[in-house]
Amino acid sequence: MPSQTIEKVRGIIAEALYLDLEEVNSDSVLMGDLGAESIDFLDIVFRLEKQFGVKIPRGEVERRAKGPLSDEQFAVNGVITNIGLEQLKKAMPEVDQSAIKAGLSLRDLPSLFTVATFDRMVSEQLSPAAATPSNVKPLFDVATRRTTANLSSSPKVLTGSMSRI
Repeated sequence: MPSQTIEKVRGIIAEALYLDLEEVNSDSVLMGDLGAESIDFLDIVFRLEKQFGVKIPRGEVERRAKGPLSDEQFAVNGVITNIGLEQLKKAMPEVDQSAIKAGLSLRDLPSLFTVATFDRMVSEQLSPAAATPSNVKPLFDVATRRTTANLSSSPKVLTGSMSRI
């Protein structure tokens, strides 16, 4: 069943990416189908926060995808573990499940995000159950371009597509 917010989310994403609304569907993958770059996520999140009056903390999608797993359970050396992949499939049912497979790295998570991912994020923020523990930290900090997962004694600087954030 479509959410009450999906049409507004589609419109915001279309506007942010300079696309016609007809090109943006709930199952469109932002990077793969719509040509978004990592920097576009910042603009989209800002627009969603403004439109819906919500606060979407940095790393929110990644944090929710990780669920109850510890950093070490979710990923080792930047690669999502098998148990992490199973958690990701449960946490992100709107994503093409065949794309969640062995070898998926933390830095590749944004390449999975769909319009429905952002819609779910907004809908969850608008619901009364949106309260989250304050001691949970995101896996990726957009501002510093570093993973925040405790994968080693020092933070890892990401490379590749996420390094442009």
